[in-house]
Amino acid sequence: MSRTAAVERVTKETRIHLNLVLDGTGESKVCTSVPFLDHMLDLFARHGLFDLQVEAQGDIDIDFHHTVEDIGIVLGEALKRALGGKEGIRRYGQATVPMDETLASAAVDLSGRPYLCFNVPLPKVKIGDFDVELVREFFQAFANTGGLNLHINLAYGENVHHMVEACFKAFARALDEATRRDDRITGVLSTKGKL
Repeated sequence: MSRTAAVERVTKETRIHLNLVLDGTGESKVCTSVPFLDHMLDLFARHGLFDLQVEAQGDIDIDFHHTVEDIGIVLGEALKRALGGKEGIRRYGQATVPMDETLASAAVDLSGRPYLCFNVPLPKVKIGDFDVELVREFFQAFANTGGLNLHINLAYGENVHHMVEACFKAFARALDEATRRDDRITGVLSTKGKL
C-alpha cells in the first residue's frame, strides 16, 4: 500500500500544490517564494525521510503569514490522507536534536486530537525576510489539520536560525517514528480500536 498524498489548496491569498510520500528517501523539491521556509521544508523531508514536493504562490507582497500558515494546513492534510486509517503505525514518536549550541525536542501522537504545545521562546526577530513568529503558526496549522498532538520544546540555544532548524529536524524525526509501520500492531494502536 502506497502511503502518498497530493493536495491542492487555492484561496484568494495562496495557491499551493503539495505531494507527500511517507515512505520516501528524503528527496525534496520545494519552491514557496519564502526562502527560509524552503530551507526548513527541505530539511524536514531529509531528516524525516519523506519525499516532498511543494509549489506555492501567495500574497508575499503583504507578508509571509498566509503562505506559511497555508503550507502548514496543506502539509497536515497530506499527512492525514497518506496515513489513511492509520492501521499498523507506531502512533507515537519523539526525537531530540542538537544543533551546535542548541537542543530541541519534539514528541508526536497521531491521535486525531489536534493540540500544539510550543515551548520555544523565540525572539521576535527576522531571519532574512522571515518573521520568526511564523514558525509557531506553521506548526499550529499542521497540528490542527493533521490531527496530531505535537509538543516542541527548546531546552536552550542562542542562534535563532539554529533554534528553528533544530525544532524542524526534531519534528521530522519524531514524525518519521510515529508514522512508521510495525508488523506487531494489528489495526490501530489504541484500546478504543480507532484513532
